Amino acid sequence: MAPPSPTWHDKLLGGFRRTSDRLLGNLAGITTGRLDDEQLDEIEEALIASDLGPATASHVRARLADVGVERNMEELGIRLVVADEVEATLAKVARPLQIDAFPRPQVILVIGVNGSGKTTTIAKLAHLFLEQDYAVMLAAGDTFRAAAIGQLRTWAERVGVPIVTGPEGGDAAGVVWDAVKKATEIGTDVLIVDTAGRLQNKRELMDELAKIRRVLGRINPASPHDVVLVLDATTGQNALNQIEVFRDVAGVTGLVMTKLDGTARGGVLVAAAERFGLPIHAIGVGEGVGDLRPFDPNEVARIIAGVDAGVAR
Repeated sequence: MAPPSPTWHDKLLGGFRRTSDRLLGNLAGITTGRLDDEQLDEIEEALIASDLGPATASHVRARLADVGVERNMEELGIRLVVADEVEATLAKVARPLQIDAFPRPQVILVIGVNGSGKTTTIAKLAHLFLEQDYAVMLAAGDTFRAAAIGQLRTWAERVGVPIVTGPEGGDAAGVVWDAVKKATEIGTDVLIVDTAGRLQNKRELMDELAKIRRVLGRINPASPHDVVLVLDATTGQNALNQIEVFRDVAGVTGLVMTKLDGTARGGVLVAAAERFGLPIHAIGVGEGVGDLRPFDPNEVARIIAGVDAGVAR
């Protein structure tokens, strides 16, 4: 008999394992009975070193200072406080993409630097919406690279959704215009648009996105309804820099964080939440088409802090 397929919880456990191990390793050996100021400083530094961000680390320190004067604080107790504070931070931003635009389609621009997993994330989002019984179409708006057009076309065929493309080097706004017209004609619920990731030339990227926005605005003033930035968690603090730049250049409305299973720096998910407060629509913990989903802040926080039943140690 074949082994049962891993659940989403199983994938989260595996995906955040290195992040949790790093946090526990940074905390190991700090606590020896009652917490004093020196130990609180060490704990705060350990949390920052684990990429959880200075605000979350500061909140944990304050909580521990409050309870530490009353009783001894063992490592598990510290991890439980970490879990609480991480959950509080993530709960403010964990918001799945809602398909509620009228008239349809809801247009989602997907942006991100090349190599962030942007194209595969588009396919995974399409799969997620198909699971919710929405009709989905893709638009290959990254006309700068022939490889991007071909890759997105391959994913569209694999997932089973239509795609609108144009020639390499063609007008991205023209592709988007054609896609919206076609999506409207056939009654598509969601149009997901790939865009170029040329962050090294911010002015060119800004001009192209502005042109796409103007074209969309002529069809529906509310469009694009979402501008989603895809981030590669393995880049750590650089992901935070990308949020800052793209937020200013492209008017980012929400985030998707990928490749959390490939790094010990998954704490950057928490740092992004605390620093920017942008909705985090989904996280990726695997290469399969079903390995990108919205997340439960409590579940993720307990796994990161090493207090989930599957990782407690």
